[in-house]
Amino acid sequence: MILLDEPTEKVCAAISSGTPVRLAMVAPGGYGKTAVLERLAGANARLVDDAHLLGDAELAELARLLDDGASVVIAARPYPRPAALNQVLARLRGQLVLRPFDRARTADFLRRTGKDLSPDSVQAETGGVPGFVRMLAEGGDLTGFRRELDLLPEDVLRFLLTLDARADFPVETRETARAAGFLGADGTVLPIVARALRELMPDRAVGPRWAEAAARAGDFDAALRLADQMIVAEHAPDRAEGARIAGTALAHRGQLARSAELFRWSDTGPSACFAAIGMVGTGRPAEAEKLLEQSTMDGPPTLLSGAVSSAAQGVLESLGGQPAVALSTLVRSAEMLEPVSAGMLLPDSPAALGALVALNCGEAAIAEPLLERAIESGSLVARHTLLLAWTAMLRGDREVAAARLQSAGDGLAQRDWLFAVGLRVGLARRAADLAGLRRIWGQAREAVIRQPVDLFTFLPFGEFEVAAARLGERDRLAPHLRQARELLAALGDPPLWATALHWSGLHAAILAEQPEEAAEHASALCAGAGAGPYFAVMAEAARCWLKVLRGDVDPIAVESAARGLHGAGLCWDGARLAGQAAIRTADRKAMVTLLDCARVLQGREPDPSEAPARLSERERQVAELVLAGLTYKQVGDQLFISAKTVEHHMARMRQRLGASSRSELLSELRAELAPATKGMS
Repeated sequence: MILLDEPTEKVCAAISSGTPVRLAMVAPGGYGKTAVLERLAGANARLVDDAHLLGDAELAELARLLDDGASVVIAARPYPRPAALNQVLARLRGQLVLRPFDRARTADFLRRTGKDLSPDSVQAETGGVPGFVRMLAEGGDLTGFRRELDLLPEDVLRFLLTLDARADFPVETRETARAAGFLGADGTVLPIVARALRELMPDRAVGPRWAEAAARAGDFDAALRLADQMIVAEHAPDRAEGARIAGTALAHRGQLARSAELFRWSDTGPSACFAAIGMVGTGRPAEAEKLLEQSTMDGPPTLLSGAVSSAAQGVLESLGGQPAVALSTLVRSAEMLEPVSAGMLLPDSPAALGALVALNCGEAAIAEPLLERAIESGSLVARHTLLLAWTAMLRGDREVAAARLQSAGDGLAQRDWLFAVGLRVGLARRAADLAGLRRIWGQAREAVIRQPVDLFTFLPFGEFEVAAARLGERDRLAPHLRQARELLAALGDPPLWATALHWSGLHAAILAEQPEEAAEHASALCAGAGAGPYFAVMAEAARCWLKVLRGDVDPIAVESAARGLHGAGLCWDGARLAGQAAIRTADRKAMVTLLDCARVLQGREPDPSEAPARLSERERQVAELVLAGLTYKQVGDQLFISAKTVEHHMARMRQRLGASSRSELLSELRAELAPATKGMS
């Protein structure tokens, strides 16, 4: 039974009574075209179903029938529309419009069939497509989709599995999916169709293309199930590909150790490099180095192979004493991969790894453009957006961080969800929103339970550590933090990765009123001070905090340390140090000075002392040439520096001037250089 609306019933009654008719029904699959034709059985009219599948000869026969004045009712999907079909449809005198059920018609249909189903849930599942509503009402057997899926071209099936994950499918592919009735009004796959794909696709074909398509669509359960079927088939030719896809899916699920093992076993293309990155991330640097020495890249030297090899080298370099070297390697790796990254299934990206290194060594000005370019390329958009939100949070821009967090969307992979929860915790803590922190803490506990600690998750785990101390829940997090510190020890306590964890540990100890533990973390921070200016700033700030806790407040030293944190991109931390020192000193003059400093570092009022040095002389030269319309390469040629150095200058100016976009930066530079640029226009 199908429920026809009143206008359709009237048209069907008129045709059945013998009224001459030349009528078209053009609607997607499942909308009831065949049901209407069945209703018209016995009428004095030629009934034609699925006219979009007819060949030229059959369409020519229809045209001859029209020439003879015959009554005709033609049903077709809106796509494909051959030219001969368009010519036939143009000669018809009317069109019967078929629409999806609204909620009222869905409820009416369920009532007439005697099914005790929720109209709201059925409507949400089916989008009101009549054929799909009937399918659920008849017991929900999805095997009715099998014939339709078997007839669809493979590119359409891949599109259905990867919708919203890729944007490079042709219009024809999308329109074929829409004409089948598989897409809702918003262009997304209807839930009932997605369920049919999950249940029926393994029966159709088990191969790397389907597993990869599921992974691209974010359905990592399906990807792992399909990949595992390939791996266990002892003589299957696609076992290595299955391991590669499973390793990628597990990386997104936060299972980095198991992911590394699958990549090592896969041994296809860049898999050894991904395995090495995973090994470093789980505390096995010697194995990673040995694997890279022994592995050879099969096939041609593609952008992917070069970028991934460079990324693995950069991650290994991050364990040494020169973070700038690792950052440079990872930035080059990200740039190499940018042109082709959008179409690739990756466990992680050089841009994300480079951003993590940058954030851990105070180079947010490099992290931001790196992440923005990765987002523009369409690669791992959610992950890169969340890291971009993290840069805003560290500099104290909570509004921008919250907006970026929201733009990352819902339905995140487990690793991305961990970072999203870490951001929510960090934002609530920085807003002094204890009630909000308590609300989000349940998600934080779940994230900690579900996510093993690895090197690349130290940022969210650090936020959780401080929040746990604030809420009196340190014991719950203790085993995971012990794993993190054991991981650091296995890696040789590299300052680049150890500093952020000891910094959060210092603040957790302060909140928990554990001065001896705070002193241990401060000592560890001081031990890494020689790794570079950023690490020296962190060490000095830690020493300053210990003195403040003892009531020894030197306003000059505190302000210097606070401004050092601000200059290193930790604006909120700098303001907090100055503010806490202010309330712990008995010297009123020192208190006023430090409160003023805290307000300035939070951006509440301008700091006149910084005005003369907003831009260095070299930065002014770069800015003038960029405002004159030169490209980065042209600017570099004139100043005898590289285009990459020009980009770094622009990133630093953007951070210093507080610009949130390139257009805003250019406006700020025009205002800053108004006397100089006026004569150039």
